[in-house]
Amino acid sequence: MVQTSAAINPGNSGGALVNLDSEVIGVPTLAAADPDLGGSAAPGIGFAIPPSTVKTIADQIIEDGRVTDSGRAALGITGRTVVDEDFQPAGVAVVSVQQGGAADEAGLEPGDIITRLGDTDITTITSLAEALADDRPGDKTSVTFTRAGSQKKADVTLGEQ
Repeated sequence: MVQTSAAINPGNSGGALVNLDSEVIGVPTLAAADPDLGGSAAPGIGFAIPPSTVKTIADQIIEDGRVTDSGRAALGITGRTVVDEDFQPAGVAVVSVQQGGAADEAGLEPGDIITRLGDTDITTITSLAEALADDRPGDKTSVTFTRAGSQKKADVTLGEQ
C-alpha cells in the first residue's frame, strides 16, 4: 500500500494517484477512519494500491475471471473477535473452517479461540489479518488457540486468500 494525503471521499476511490511527473503511483482505495470522529474518514490519511499490484490483479481477472494468485496468506477460517469477562478483546473465535484449508489441515475446529499466530498475540480479527499480512502463502508458522478451556498449539502451512 502507498500512503497518501490526497482526499479519498466515500464512493470516490479508484481514480489514479499521480506524482509530479504524471506517472501513476497508485489507485486510491481506502481512507483511514478516526473512531473519535464516529468512524468517519480521518482527513489527509489515505491508502492506495500500487500500480504493479493493480496490473497483476487485473490481468488475472481478465484471463481467468477471478483472482488466482493474491499473494496474501490465509488460515481458511471465518472468525469473530471475542471479549473476556472485562469486555476486552481476547482472541478470534473460529466460526467456520474452510475444508482443506490451512486451519483444517492444522486441526482447528469451530469454537476454537485463536490467541497467537507465530510470535504475534491475536486479540481481534484485525490483529489476525495484520499478522497474516506479514506472511506469504506456503509459509509455515504456529497457531496457539484455546479449545474447551485448554491451550493448544498447532503447526500450520498458510494457504492463500
